Amino acid sequence: MKTIRLLAALAFTTIAGFAQALDIAPWSAADFAQQQAAGKAVALHFHADWCPTCRAQQKVFDGWRGDAAVPGRLLVVDYDNARELRRQLGVRMQSTLIVFKGDKEVARLAGDTDPAKLRAALEAAR
Repeated sequence: MKTIRLLAALAFTTIAGFAQALDIAPWSAADFAQQQAAGKAVALHFHADWCPTCRAQQKVFDGWRGDAAVPGRLLVVDYDNARELRRQLGVRMQSTLIVFKGDKEVARLAGDTDPAKLRAALEAAR
């Protein structure tokens, strides 16, 4: 009986760890609002396909996809088509990362490709 409880606890911990792993998805206002309302870590990556800095950032983020050590959800915003959102959030350049914990902004980087800085920004929402 004790072994079964231990295995169940281990399975729950493993499942919970995967639920907290970095998840990357395209921008959706509804998804963003849902993450914020739940008080979860959510980041916006203002990305342009033509931007080499954005591509370098995306490569770093893709390497962390599913990594339980990197928290939250990363929503990729099409920089060229999100003018109103850019205006609302004061985004002036592609390759901007804004990290929220619920509805509070906790970190912002622009034009940075250093994995340590990108990770620190995402971890600011813990």
